[in-house]
Amino acid sequence: QGKLDESIQAYQNAIEIQPNYAETYNNLGNAIQEQGKLDESIQAYQNAIEIQPNYAEAYNNLGNALQEQGKLDESIQAYQNVIEIQPNYAEAYNNLGNALQEQGKLDESIQAYQNAIEIQPDFAGYYSNLGNVLQEQGKLDESIQAHQNAIEIQPNYAGPHNNLGNTLREQGKLDESIQAYQNAIEIQPN
Repeated sequence: QGKLDESIQAYQNAIEIQPNYAETYNNLGNAIQEQGKLDESIQAYQNAIEIQPNYAEAYNNLGNALQEQGKLDESIQAYQNVIEIQPNYAEAYNNLGNALQEQGKLDESIQAYQNAIEIQPDFAGYYSNLGNVLQEQGKLDESIQAHQNAIEIQPNYAGPHNNLGNTLREQGKLDESIQAYQNAIEIQPN
C-alpha cells in the first residue's frame, strides 16, 4: 500500500517479539530501502544473513542496496554469495550482470545474463539487458536478436522496444528505429 513507515514499525515490533527471525530483517531492509535509506537497509540485510548465513534472498537484496550505493565490488560479492548458495537463482545472475556491466566488464556481464536466461528463459528483462550490453560491445545484430526475443516473450513491455530502437538507430536503420520507438510510446505513453 505504500505505507512504509507503518510497515517498518510492524517489522520492528515483530523483531522485538522474535529477534532471531531472519525473514523479518530482510523485509525490514526492503521497506527501508524503498525509503532510500541504504545504510539502514544494508544493516537489516546483514542482520538477516547473520541469523541465517545461507539466506540467498537477503544476499541478493544486500547486493542491490550496495550497487545502488555504487559499491560495485561489494555488490558483486553479494551476488556471488547468492549463486554459491542457490546456483539456480536467475535474478542474482541478472543483478550480477548489471553490476559487471557498470564496471565495464562486458564479457563477464554477457555470461551472467546468459546464465540468467538459461535458468529462466521466459523472462524478457534478461534478454533486454543482454541486448544492451551486446550493443555496448558493438554486436548490433546479436543485440537486435536479444531485444526481439524480449519482445516476443513480453510484447507489451516498452523497454525492449525502446532498446531495439537504439540499436537499430546505431545501425542506421532509422525507419525501423522510429517504428520501435513508436511501439514503446504506444505501450507506455508517459
